[in-house]
Parts: sequence; C-alpha cells; structure tokens
Amino acid sequence: MHETGMVRDLIRHVVRAAEANGAHRVLEVKVWLGALSHLSTGHFREHFESEARGTLAEGARLSVTESSDTSDPRAQSLLLESLELEA
Repeated sequence: MHETGMVRDLIRHVVRAAEANGAHRVLEVKVWLGALSHLSTGHFREHFESEARGTLAEGARLSVTESSDTSDPRAQSLLLESLELEA
C-alpha cells in the first residue's frame, strides 16, 4: 500500500535523525500532508502509530497540517517539517 510505504519511509528518516542527534526518543513530529497524498490526518495517525511501534518515535506527539491545494507541486507528498527530540 502506497500510504504505508510513505509513512514507513518517514519513520526511518525520523529515527535516523534522532539517532544522529543522540536522542533517546522523539517527542514530537510535525508533518505536512499534500492534498493528493491519499492520507487524511486520521489515516496518517493510524499508520504512524503502527509503523513507530518499537522505535524511538513510538508515542511521539503528532502535529499534522493537511493541505487542500491540489495544484501545489508537492500535492502528492508527505513532508517532515520538524522534530522535537529528547536527549
């Protein structure tokens, strides 16, 4: 499933960033969902919680901005905006 792959890649990126910064866990993940990403906020949360289980991102707060602009060149994307990490 396309959505699962997108979220799985995001989790990998988040965990790598946390490890590279010596973090013990991820406190918050802020993402932007493109209008054509096939993910709603609720759907994203479900996938995120499932994929984050057992990683440094498990239990992280999620802040999601959902775009409705289908003409945005990033409309098919899921973008990581920022992370809050615990050292």
